[in-house]
Amino acid sequence: MPEYRIIEDDLESAEVTDLLAFHLAEMHALSPPCKVHAMPVERLRQPDVTFYSAWDGEKLAAVGALREIDPARGELKSMRATPAYRGKGAGEAILLRLVAEAQRRGYSWLGLETGRPEAYLPAQSLYRKHGFAECEDFGDYVGDEFSLCMSRVLHPA
Repeated sequence: MPEYRIIEDDLESAEVTDLLAFHLAEMHALSPPCKVHAMPVERLRQPDVTFYSAWDGEKLAAVGALREIDPARGELKSMRATPAYRGKGAGEAILLRLVAEAQRRGYSWLGLETGRPEAYLPAQSLYRKHGFAECEDFGDYVGDEFSLCMSRVLHPA
């Protein structure tokens, strides 16, 4: 498995914006429009979001973001591995970096929304492997056959 270089990203490279466009298109293909909660690039550049990318040499492997809900809680957003890096630990590397950053910030809770259909089972499995469990809906999310909220209690780093 490659060792990934994870950086705080400014969302300026074509590789990153192309992956995010691919991610958004796939979310629209898999879910009804009202259930697509992926953030566009412009929203990911806002001050309440910190965006990261994982690189294998010069190749983009995965991306992910941490959105601050409030001083004690964060949310994972835009978690995505490039197709060539699915199943190769890139998404897991980003997840671990985001959890570590949330702990460093002193968050006590970290949440996410993902899909419920079969296409999302690998993501659900990754989150469960790292201590996330299904939780009550939060924010504007409404759980149903398409949407699943998950969370994890955090302890300071």
